[in-house]
Amino acid sequence: MSRTRSDSRATKLPPRMVVSLAAAAASLLMLSGCAGGASAPSGSGGAAGGGHSTISIVTSTNVYGDIAAQIGGAAVSVTSIITDPSKDPHEFTADAQNQLAVSKADIVVENGGGYDDFFDAMVASARNPDVVVVNAATVSGKDQHPANGSFNEHLWYDIPTVSKVADELAVRLTALVPADSAAISSNAAVFQHKLASLEATEAQLKSTYSGTPVAITEPVPLYMLDAIGLVNVTPEKFSAAVEGGTDAAPDVVAETEALFTTGEVRLFVYNSQTVGPQTDAVRASAIAAGASTVPVTETLPAGSTFTGWMADTLAALSSALAG
Repeated sequence: MSRTRSDSRATKLPPRMVVSLAAAAASLLMLSGCAGGASAPSGSGGAAGGGHSTISIVTSTNVYGDIAAQIGGAAVSVTSIITDPSKDPHEFTADAQNQLAVSKADIVVENGGGYDDFFDAMVASARNPDVVVVNAATVSGKDQHPANGSFNEHLWYDIPTVSKVADELAVRLTALVPADSAAISSNAAVFQHKLASLEATEAQLKSTYSGTPVAITEPVPLYMLDAIGLVNVTPEKFSAAVEGGTDAAPDVVAETEALFTTGEVRLFVYNSQTVGPQTDAVRASAIAAGASTVPVTETLPAGSTFTGWMADTLAALSSALAG
C-alpha cells in the first residue's frame, strides 16, 4: 500500500535513523563548541544544569509537551520534538538541534511501548545522566509483554494513563523545584479536573452507545472507543496491515468494505495521518453506504490543548453516533 509511514512495529531503528542520529550526535559536538551555533530552548539547564530556576522539559511529541506545560506552568520551558499533525511520528528523523535539546533537559517525557524508540536513542546519546525520564507506557502499569497479546501503544487516548503521567510529572517537578510546589499542585488539580470531565463524557456516551459496532484503520483511538463501549469489528488482518505499513489482501479489504455495504457498521474511525489507497477505498465505501466517518490524529493539532483536542474528538464521535 502506498501510504505516508513505515512499519510502526519495527524494533530496530531503520538505517536512515541510525545515520541521522549519528550525524546528530556529531553535529551536537560542533554546536556545543560554537558560540554562534543554535541555542538550546529557553530556560534549559534547570535544576540539573545548575543556575537556572526554569525546568527544561523535552517531550517526544507535542501531546506530552502540552500536558507537561499544563502541569508545570511558569516553572517549566517545554520543547516538543514532533509537532506537525500532518506528519507521521513513525517516520521522524532527528537532527542535531533535537539532540542538543535532549542533552540539556532536566526532564524528558516519552510515550514508550515501542512508539517513539527514536527518543530513547536520543536520550541514550545525550550523555545527560541526571535527566529524569517519564515514560507513559511504564507509568500506565499496562501489560506490555508480547506473550500476553499485542500492546496498543497509543496511550494518550487512554485518559487514566494520562492522569498517571500528570501525577508523575507533578511529583518530579515538585522534587526539582519545591518552591513552586503550590503552583504545580494547583495546575495538576485543574488538569485532573479536565480529565475527569472527559471521562464523564465517555461514561455518558457508553450509557447510550455501548455495544455499537465500529470499524477502524488501526488501533490509534481504541482506548477511547473501548471506554465508550464501542465494539471494534474490523478484520484483524486489515488493521494489522495498515499499522504494519503493508497491503492487506484483496479479500480482506473486501471483507472490511462489506461491513458498511451490509449496514453492519455505521461508524468508521480512521487515522488521517496514515492514509493510502486501501484506507481511502474503505473510507469511500463507508461514505457511500451512509456511515459516519471520524478522523483522528497522533499528534496535537495546531492551536489545541490536549484536553480540548480530546473533548473535540469525543464531540465528533458523539455527533457521528447520534447520526
